[in-house]
Amino acid sequence: MSTRIDTTPTVATQELFKKSFTRQEALPEASIRQAVDIMQSGRLHRYDLTTDGGPGETSLLEAEFARYQEQAYCLACASGGYALQLALRAIGVASGDPVLTNAFTLSPVPGAITAVGGRPILVESDSELTIDLEHLQASILESGAKVLLLSHMRGHIADMDAILALSREHGVQLVEDCAHTMGATFGGQKSGSHGTVACFSTQTYKHINSGEGGLLTTDNERLAARAILFSGSYMLYERHGAAPPPAAFETLRLETPNCSGRMDELRATILRPQLAGLDDNARRWNERHEIMATVLSSVPGLRLPEEHAKAKEVRSSLQFFADSLDDHQNERFLEACTERGVTVKWFGRAEPQAYTSRHDSWRYIATRALPKTDAVLSRLYDIRIPLTFSEDDCRAVAQLIAAALLSVTSA
Repeated sequence: MSTRIDTTPTVATQELFKKSFTRQEALPEASIRQAVDIMQSGRLHRYDLTTDGGPGETSLLEAEFARYQEQAYCLACASGGYALQLALRAIGVASGDPVLTNAFTLSPVPGAITAVGGRPILVESDSELTIDLEHLQASILESGAKVLLLSHMRGHIADMDAILALSREHGVQLVEDCAHTMGATFGGQKSGSHGTVACFSTQTYKHINSGEGGLLTTDNERLAARAILFSGSYMLYERHGAAPPPAAFETLRLETPNCSGRMDELRATILRPQLAGLDDNARRWNERHEIMATVLSSVPGLRLPEEHAKAKEVRSSLQFFADSLDDHQNERFLEACTERGVTVKWFGRAEPQAYTSRHDSWRYIATRALPKTDAVLSRLYDIRIPLTFSEDDCRAVAQLIAAALLSVTSA
């Protein structure tokens, strides 16, 4: 029998929580020192030659991230959303092509499909916040789509064995959006190494921070060459640290347009030390998540999604469902959290707020009835877990959420 956790706020947590949910840790000292060196040199463009003629910071980052992901090739670019666009262009998505993706995701995902001329086909999401496999198969058959842009939304990893089996059965190429799963694994294999190509984000609230930035990885030589050319390599593809050999570019270099979106040396240099600390930070995030989850999972009326048995996620945010609340109580619950200094986002809002826009807000794509996703989002809440929070902070936040819920349900 499990032990019931006392979620009544302690004296220390009855006061207003005063820490920011958007405050990140300072960059490593090595990032700061190297950034200053780059700025003093003036060589911010990734193709500037170093004084000794060696590889630049962006090239080194690509080589290091390719090794980390155990993939042959890596390309650094301007943002995670741009990496998604590059992946879709390089994989061959043409104007009007249907591309499947999760209904529960963030707006840059359907935005990337639309940007390359594709037609987003939204697939239902299930109660564990991953793509619904039954609806995915039906959508493949109905649409004839040959590309799935799978979003590991908020770090939740679907049954990749089942997805790969479906992809092989129907000849669908898998593009993985790993903006929230850098450092995670499924079946002991790095998230992002299951499909044809994967895309990562280094935006401030992701697992390594350059403000904006993206990384693309693949084992596919032709796709990697096309992505590098699309990114704006100016025939300088030999200055990439994790690129195919020059011969791979010969038939592509004069027929692939330059869609400039390169990463610069400054961002690359501040990312490299962070990559070295990624696995340790993943451990710290998961420890903080476990503390919050232990408190919240014991609260009547709250439910947390379950992780797949073969997944090892990086839980830099926490999601929970407040299934017992009606619409009015949802609004009151948000107010009660805010009154206690706790920033919680609700994906059930009728109007988009910050990053919590939902599929019916994306009016540039065809509408589709998605009752399962709508039911999931109607009671779904989301909270960031900054590493600037101590373990005691995380416990206090969870207790304040529990107190906020109690204040609403007991009113």
